Amino acid sequence: MNGNVEPDSGSGNKEPGREAPRRSREYPERPIVGVGAVIVQDGAVVLIRRRYEPLAGQWSLPGGTLELGETLEAGTAREMLEETGLVVDVGPVIEVFDRIMLDETRRVRYHFVLVDYLCWPVSGELRAGSDVDDAAFVRPADLAGYGLTKKATAVIERGLELARKAPRPVR
Repeated sequence: MNGNVEPDSGSGNKEPGREAPRRSREYPERPIVGVGAVIVQDGAVVLIRRRYEPLAGQWSLPGGTLELGETLEAGTAREMLEETGLVVDVGPVIEVFDRIMLDETRRVRYHFVLVDYLCWPVSGELRAGSDVDDAAFVRPADLAGYGLTKKATAVIERGLELARKAPRPVR
């Protein structure tokens, strides 16, 4: 498919009895705002394996949906803590993009507008959190073994480039 419109694979990677806690993200009436992060530490980035659709069972960047009344930066910090156990400094925006996934009848099953930030961990210990089956620090040379989407790989590459240029926030 063109752009960021992807057919939903209906992967069936769900464990029996482990349904997503909220089904409202499927077949939305309007796009849902999501936040994510490239968390960088010592040249490695954090990847998580998603527990729920979309992309259940696949490795990706940590992130989730923005809550009503929450700023983008606050939502990013909250999601990183919930999914990875890490308290982060939220840096600059890496990229803003759509992720539209269609069902087999070409109906929009998921539609997210995603804002990915560069982040640095300041405390906590990496662990698989609320919507995650696994979490790992991964060196760029090892990313290919994680089956990331092309978009996730591109965002990571841009994030790592930005991390080399952007000053880390001073605490």
